[in-house]
Amino acid sequence: MKHLVIIGLVIPEPASTAAGYRMMQLIKLFSEANYTITFLTSSNNIEFSEKIEIQKIDINNESFDEKIKDLNPDIVLFDRYVTEEQFGWRVSENCPNALKIIDTEDLHFLREARRKAFVEKRETSNEDLINDIFKREMASILRCDLSLIISEFEYQLLTEKFKINPDILFYIPFFIENIEKNKTAFEERQHFVSIGNFLHEPNWQTVLKLKSIWKNIRKELPNVELHIYGAYASEKVFQLHNEKESFLVKGRAEDVKLLFNQYRVLLAPIPFGAGLKGKLWESMQFGLPNVTSSIGAEAMHKNLPWNGFIEDSDEGFVTNAVELYQNESIWNQANKNANEILKQIFDKKLYVNQFWGIISKIENNLEAHRTENYLGKILQHHQLNSTKYMGRWIEEKNRKQ
Repeated sequence: MKHLVIIGLVIPEPASTAAGYRMMQLIKLFSEANYTITFLTSSNNIEFSEKIEIQKIDINNESFDEKIKDLNPDIVLFDRYVTEEQFGWRVSENCPNALKIIDTEDLHFLREARRKAFVEKRETSNEDLINDIFKREMASILRCDLSLIISEFEYQLLTEKFKINPDILFYIPFFIENIEKNKTAFEERQHFVSIGNFLHEPNWQTVLKLKSIWKNIRKELPNVELHIYGAYASEKVFQLHNEKESFLVKGRAEDVKLLFNQYRVLLAPIPFGAGLKGKLWESMQFGLPNVTSSIGAEAMHKNLPWNGFIEDSDEGFVTNAVELYQNESIWNQANKNANEILKQIFDKKLYVNQFWGIISKIENNLEAHRTENYLGKILQHHQLNSTKYMGRWIEEKNRKQ
């Protein structure tokens, strides 16, 4: 039986974060292929995590070297670039024949570029993309044998703009096995909803945007409420709660499917970010049309009609939210659009065979694959002469203390 070791910055929380849901999908994918799976992390976020085999590790500690040698994995999967930075060189030294994969989740440098432009109230420029995170993240991608890319837009950005060899990339979005028909009708649903983990800055900015435009929606729909859900809501989030305005902050959602089946429209005026938006993907599955921004819908529907409306202006967003809430015909069509998007873009069958095909190809030709990735070899060499010795220095410092 083959062995997969996952090294995670945090333990997956699929009920709270899209990244956690994504990781659990990958774990299930490897489990279905009969891999033994061990999850290594220095994190302590146990309370809302899934029940998976977890072993604790320490950063900058030689105990990891013995652990990874004992585990002797066939594949090591890093959950983002920072875990590859911390542990990638140790994996290469102690398990040189292990295939190294990084799940980028989303491109962190792209998210940072858009955040900076948002703060400065301007469009994102090419110069914004070449930030410090870009240099680190691209180096991690090049050092690994394969990088999993969740967004087709980001795949094209890497291959077309930054000329990354497609042989070390694989596009695999969220995926779904069975598309269920929506069973909760238009008239059985009420109110607007928004959801998002508040550790993620774009979700906080989304709620601030909703707070600023909600009065205009409520003017048209005076008996309708907006319910805000999200894990890790701080006091500043709950301070936005206002019952007189029907702007209600609810906190953590325990069951998204049950929740989404109660509401009529999801509102997500996401101002910046990257990757795929888990809330929008789930809204497609549970018969909940949405109004979102162009950033929210990015890479989620190709040229297919959206399951609701895509609008970036405040005035247009309000108009579309009111129309989608009131018009049953448009609402029903939005759900039909969602089913088509799920079928054409997120069907698991579109990716699984290709995924195992590329894994097998790399495993059977690992040395040749690495030789072709000459930039990766260069960066691996320099990492072993920089990050490695910094890590060893910290080890020694900690030992003396």
